[in-house]
Amino acid sequence: MSWQDKLRNVEPYVAGEQPKIDNLIKLNTNENPYSPGLKVKQAISDFNSDKLNLYPNADADELKHALALYHQLDDHQIFIGNGSDEVLALTFLTCFNGTDPLLFPDITYSFYPVYCELYGIDYKEISLNDNFEIVKEDYYQPNCGIIFPNPNAPTGNLVSIDFIEDILKNNTDSIVVIDEAYIDFGGESAKELLKKYDNLLIIQTFSKFRSLAGIRLGVALGNREIISKLYDVKNSFNSYPIDRLAQVIGKASVEDSNYIKENAKKIINTREYTKTELKKLGFMMTDSYSNFIFVKHPDYDANVLFKQLRENKILVRHFSKDRIDQYLRITIGTKQQMETLVETLKKIL
Repeated sequence: MSWQDKLRNVEPYVAGEQPKIDNLIKLNTNENPYSPGLKVKQAISDFNSDKLNLYPNADADELKHALALYHQLDDHQIFIGNGSDEVLALTFLTCFNGTDPLLFPDITYSFYPVYCELYGIDYKEISLNDNFEIVKEDYYQPNCGIIFPNPNAPTGNLVSIDFIEDILKNNTDSIVVIDEAYIDFGGESAKELLKKYDNLLIIQTFSKFRSLAGIRLGVALGNREIISKLYDVKNSFNSYPIDRLAQVIGKASVEDSNYIKENAKKIINTREYTKTELKKLGFMMTDSYSNFIFVKHPDYDANVLFKQLRENKILVRHFSKDRIDQYLRITIGTKQQMETLVETLKKIL
């Protein structure tokens, strides 16, 4: 056997394109178009770079405490990772170790099957219905865990707290993970259910709502035992994942949450404006509660529209996957950016 045969062979997750094109309207990776806020800028300005020779606090305790206060939880219910993708990766390693398959939707965050293949986790994709909705009864079957985003990605569809509670009630022997990367754009967090269900874990990110995709911070909310096990796995992998500057920036962001909520309101209003205008142009779409919309036009091929928008320096996301290959996922930018999108689509159509 050669050394090449000993290399791990996996099919990796493909992230959204990060192009270097001047004057591009970038609506393909669900980044927040607004500033993270003055408190973050001040925290960066005040940061003492002389301390960079020292390792950071291993568990980001000050940031953890700020998040606990914000979410009205105890410090031991907070886990912090280097981006929600790392939190998800550690969650897969920590929580999904049974003999039955892990359950998640067939149309969802495409990193989930990648983690399963990487870690050798058996999984089963559960089909969304014709309206791209999760059917809760489909998850009342043997499993080693359940995970899905709420709102789902890339569809933007939202389920209720009662819906999530029904899944928890019917899966008391499994950990149910709700990926709330987009919850602050119109949904209600399931964190109140943490008081009733020990098998619930919630994952959030600083990348979308808090405009901090560039520093990589992710959070898990759960009971003491699950969080403790997550830290055990994290410390078996990387003892110092959150750097000093990221901890300072994250804490400042939490303290500036009122400003950030106002930005979220702008995005919600712009989303609804964009949905209305695109419907006038004949587009069909899901009822997104996220910072993106998921649209198709019955008379135009999605990949053709994607390429024509790119030619006009507007970048959106097209997934060449069964059932959704005629849809475009469009991030909600500023009102001016979305007005440009609408006018460009009018010309294309």
